[in-house]
Amino acid sequence: MEASQSQASANAALNPHPNPNSNYTNNSNSILSSTPVWPTIDGPLGLSEEESLAYARRFYKFGYALLPFLWAINYFYFWPVLRHSRSFPRLRPYVVSSAIGFSVFSVILSSWALTFAIGGEHLFGSTWDQLVMYNVADRLGLTGWS
Repeated sequence: MEASQSQASANAALNPHPNPNSNYTNNSNSILSSTPVWPTIDGPLGLSEEESLAYARRFYKFGYALLPFLWAINYFYFWPVLRHSRSFPRLRPYVVSSAIGFSVFSVILSSWALTFAIGGEHLFGSTWDQLVMYNVADRLGLTGWS
């Protein structure tokens, strides 16, 4: 009894604000803390875990239907799932895959746009007039001034 009291007084000297819950283990890597972890950026106003799983799965699948901006929405809306690596293991694969898919889409779209913007006629030569769309009206004779 005396040993436990002396240990408690030694701990009180080291920590002036002791935790009243003696069973609490101070693990900084644990996702279990005093603040709850929510699957969406909305916090407690957002979706439950089951609804979040349905939305994340839906956004991920519809991203393949040439709507890759849904991957971006999925990635940003479910940011807490990525931030806390051990939380929500059922949601995490959809959110990580959405982030990777949107990143790949962004790289492809940017490289395509930069190829045409920077390279232009110098890169494509004589086929440039067939690739660009700003002279379609001239080619089809839809303008009155040509």
